[in-house]
Amino acid sequence: MPWIIMGAVALVLAVIGFFAGSAYRRKSAEATIGSAEDEAKRILNDAIKTAESKKREALLEAKEEVHTLRQETEKDLRERRSEVQRQEHRLQQKEESLDRKIENFEAKEEKLAIRAKEIEAKIEECDRLKQSQMDLLEKISGFTKEQAKAHLLQLLDDELTHEKAVKILDFEQQTKDDCDRIAKNIIGHAIQRCAADHSSEMTVSVVPLPSDEMKGRIIGREGRNIRALETATGVDLIIDDTPEAITLSSFDPVRREIARVTLEKLILDGRIHPARIEESVQKATNEVETTIKQTGERAMIDAGVPNLHPEIIKLLGKLKYRTSYGQSVLNHSLEVCYLSGLLAAEMGADVTLAKRAGLLHDIGKAIDHE
Repeated sequence: MPWIIMGAVALVLAVIGFFAGSAYRRKSAEATIGSAEDEAKRILNDAIKTAESKKREALLEAKEEVHTLRQETEKDLRERRSEVQRQEHRLQQKEESLDRKIENFEAKEEKLAIRAKEIEAKIEECDRLKQSQMDLLEKISGFTKEQAKAHLLQLLDDELTHEKAVKILDFEQQTKDDCDRIAKNIIGHAIQRCAADHSSEMTVSVVPLPSDEMKGRIIGREGRNIRALETATGVDLIIDDTPEAITLSSFDPVRREIARVTLEKLILDGRIHPARIEESVQKATNEVETTIKQTGERAMIDAGVPNLHPEIIKLLGKLKYRTSYGQSVLNHSLEVCYLSGLLAAEMGADVTLAKRAGLLHDIGKAIDHE
């Protein structure tokens, strides 16, 4: 029996504990739900406040932007109104200026019209006065207009007869003076057009040496080289204290040129002995003769005088090495040739014949005693 009572009591206690736990859990759940609802309400209120704050900020920014745009627009409008007013003012000034100019033009046209009428009236008056004077002159002189004109021409012809004779004499004298002046100008211009540079030629030529040691090699052992050179060329070699130079002396410019070319070839080759000297002299002689021939042909072409004899061409080439009063005889002959041609052209003579005579007038100077 006591066990039954204890079991009943335990059962009652268990039921009471069950109901008490259920009530506690229900209260805890309700408290949790209430707290969540409060939190949700708080979050919702914060979101509403934040949204309202951002809305107010956006409205403020929009208002500021609208205000800025309005100010810029008003400023632009003011500037445009000012520019339009300035243009209107300029246009108004131009219109006023044009109006004034038009008024001035109209006034000038009126003055010109009045002036033209006055001029026409004066011209008519002059015509009347002229006619009346002509009538009066015809009445006084007893001549008509044609008769008076013929009488005046006769008087003028008589007076001019003497004047014409005087003028003819003056013209003849002036023509003579002009002829003299023109002749002098022709000769002067011809001489000026033929002016050339003068080159002075001496009876000696100087050959530069690479060093003073070359003098001994040119002299050779016991002077055999220099004797061979002088014998082969007919030119005197002067070797003195002049540094790095040898002087060639001869009155024959062609021989002096052959000696100069020979010596330059020997110095360039370096082998100087009698046999080599004879060989170099022969080569130099051929080279100078070729140069003489080419020079003569060139002079013939420059002078415009064709068909000269080969010996004459050779003599012309030799004139290159002859001098007269310090000037090359060939250059002088070409100058005389040009001058003769110009004078012949001015006088209407044979130009080719005059050039030929001028070119060959000094040809005898190229001939030596041989």
